[in-house]
Amino acid sequence: MDRHDDVITLPQTRRDFCVQACRAVSLVAVGAALQSCGSPTSPSGGSAPALATINGSVAGGTVSVTVDAASPLASTGSAALVQSSAGNFLVARTAQDAFTALTAVCTHEGCTITGFASPLYVCPCHGSQYNTGGAVVQGPATRALSQFTTRFVNNVLTITL
Repeated sequence: MDRHDDVITLPQTRRDFCVQACRAVSLVAVGAALQSCGSPTSPSGGSAPALATINGSVAGGTVSVTVDAASPLASTGSAALVQSSAGNFLVARTAQDAFTALTAVCTHEGCTITGFASPLYVCPCHGSQYNTGGAVVQGPATRALSQFTTRFVNNVLTITL
């Protein structure tokens, strides 16, 4: 039934109604499918727990961090995001007296890596994963994280820039 040319036209037959209803349902289904697909660079596998954040002090080309019993880096297998005026670093304690220090900047698109699901660092932006040595374990990143020399003496970790 047509009321006016500029007003909604109702279906004339049951067939017209079924065709229009199927079109509407199809559009909704396609929209839902496209929305759930995501982009090829969206994170996969969920998010990792956030790294503990600690502050480091900068002097003479090194970043220094005190690692005592209360530190998030107190035990082997732990990791933290070290923030300093020289930048952010991913630090993992790999043995009693051994640490690795990496840049916290994802090589994919420059996001700060903030997640850690032992033994992997996880970028919150697109899901890239790196091991504690900085190697890419899962993309979209294709380049390893830069690694820095560390030294641990008298409960002080130094990262050489």
